[in-house]
Amino acid sequence: MLNTILIDSGPLIALFDRDDFYHNQIIDFIKNKKYKFISTIAVLTEVTHMLDFNINVQLSFLQWVMNEGLIIQEIKQENISRIIELTKKYSDRPMDFADATLVIAAEMTGIKKIISIDSDFDIYKLPGKELIQNVFREFR
Repeated sequence: MLNTILIDSGPLIALFDRDDFYHNQIIDFIKNKKYKFISTIAVLTEVTHMLDFNINVQLSFLQWVMNEGLIIQEIKQENISRIIELTKKYSDRPMDFADATLVIAAEMTGIKKIISIDSDFDIYKLPGKELIQNVFREFR
């Protein structure tokens, strides 16, 4: 049985960049856990930008996505008002667009777990002041 979890750009970059500090930890994490990953196009954009050092690595990542390595949660135009609201709320961080889309994905799907390298998800809250639990923090 696969657990569904959100995934941020950091772990995806680490998964495909062998020189990334977290590469081996992410490989171990994914091998030891059985997750179905959910993310957004904004996250995919960040990942492909950060993997621009090698077109073949970018293509490997996109092939992995195409083969349902992750499922894309659609963010629609009507979600932009919520992105604005979140960006204002967390302006002291500041919250980036991709992170805002992941919070919205959590709200839309009810998924309350994420794999992220950043500490930002220790701050962001869902309605009802509930945190999105970063399961990678517990793994390290």
